[in-house]
Amino acid sequence: MSRGVLSKLAGETAVYGMSTILARVINFFFVPIYTRTLAQSEYGILTEFMAYIAVLQVVLTLGMETGCFRFANKYKGDRRVFSNAMSSVFSVSFALFLCCVLFAGGISSALGYGGNSLPVIYVGAILLIDCTSSVIFAKLRHEGRAWKFAIIKTVKILTETSANLVLFFVLPGYMASRQDCWLGRVLPPVPDFSYPLIAILISCMVMLLILLPDYIRIGAGFSKNLLKQMLLYSLPLMVAGLPGVVNEFLDRILFRFFMPENLDWRAELGVYQAAVKLAVIMNLFIQMFRFAAEPFFFARASDKDSKALYAKVMEYFAAFCMLVFLGITLYSDLIGLVLGKDFRGGLHILPVMLFSYVILGISFNVSMWYKLADMTRFAVYITLCGLAVTALVNMVFMPLYSYTASAWGHLLSNLSMLLVSLYFGNKYYPIPYRWGRIAEYAAVALAVYGLSALYDSLVGGGMAVRLAVHTLLLLIYPLYYVKREHVDLPSMLRGLKGKSKAADGLGGKNPAERD
Repeated sequence: MSRGVLSKLAGETAVYGMSTILARVINFFFVPIYTRTLAQSEYGILTEFMAYIAVLQVVLTLGMETGCFRFANKYKGDRRVFSNAMSSVFSVSFALFLCCVLFAGGISSALGYGGNSLPVIYVGAILLIDCTSSVIFAKLRHEGRAWKFAIIKTVKILTETSANLVLFFVLPGYMASRQDCWLGRVLPPVPDFSYPLIAILISCMVMLLILLPDYIRIGAGFSKNLLKQMLLYSLPLMVAGLPGVVNEFLDRILFRFFMPENLDWRAELGVYQAAVKLAVIMNLFIQMFRFAAEPFFFARASDKDSKALYAKVMEYFAAFCMLVFLGITLYSDLIGLVLGKDFRGGLHILPVMLFSYVILGISFNVSMWYKLADMTRFAVYITLCGLAVTALVNMVFMPLYSYTASAWGHLLSNLSMLLVSLYFGNKYYPIPYRWGRIAEYAAVALAVYGLSALYDSLVGGGMAVRLAVHTLLLLIYPLYYVKREHVDLPSMLRGLKGKSKAADGLGGKNPAERD
């Protein structure tokens, strides 16, 4: 049974991951454009605005995504679960949007952007649409409609991509050739940090039009008692959702306050963000896994062997994450070429950021205990620990080591949250994780990375030679895994070949006959 449900989880992860992969790949595609078109300081300003969006999204959704899964399973068929979530998320998001419209000039001036109020309004509108749409996407995930989820997300991504291309490569020339063009009154004549924000807003508006029927189907049903239960469950999860976002973005906000005085904080932030973008593949896998794993864990909470299943999922997850870690770090010289020359100074933090994402993904698995046990109040304790470490490391060490301190702040914060969550989990909802096995995966991968770094420092050579040596070193990890887990590769390959032949033989039959 466990093999079957694990296959189902892997399949759903792949479907949900389609749009996530596309988003990350396209985002990655725009990194060389941004780092070659925008100045370091402009990219830093964009990074700051995106940090505000990321943190506010977690706050404004009120933890209702996970709350919807919990109460939709608890009160099967009760449409008020999603209508309650929608009404609460819309209320707080619309209030923020109004504040952005009414006080845009003052907010922009306070941030030091000369009263340029339009980007503030863009941010408010993006948050309103994105946060309310999150309830719709939670409903699709609960209903197992992974393909619809992926298709709508893909349309949004492609719209944002098209808008970016037009804004960066078409409109500047068009406005330059027409001095009286009305667009010149709302758009800067040359690309700046506001262009990507406009592209995101356009994509949100297109997504809103597509989702209008789903908004209508959710309806306006309301239950004060049910909403109270949902908020009591979900609000601690909202707080618990902050650590991941804080580990990603709080340091970006702190740059303006704690950067060494002799450095331009906007430029340093731009270089830091460019380096972090190279860790996109690890973050991508974790996000894919989260989309599929959360409803998967809830659906199997009552199974007799659920805890053993969760432990096995953790092992597969950790092993694959360390393979991704090696794949990026050992080829960082090559991957780093996608950045503009002015942005390559931050590549030394890439291994630290990647490993911090590994810890974050493991922490997500461990944190399921308080969601499954209805003990979400513990999320607050875990979150406060992570927030304290993040803030402390950045405030103490950023003035000395710039963005290098931010990278280590990510790692130490994620590790502290993992340890605190594990302590309480063992006490109240023990899951038989084999931590020795997981630590072994990490140790072998880190040893391989250490060997590659040692070779580069002692021998060096051209990039082609280094990449060839790194490729040979990379093979150590999968060979270790095959031997450690006693994987019978010849039998596995024969089995796959046999399945392929069987599928070919059934190719002319209908699904009922195949079963």
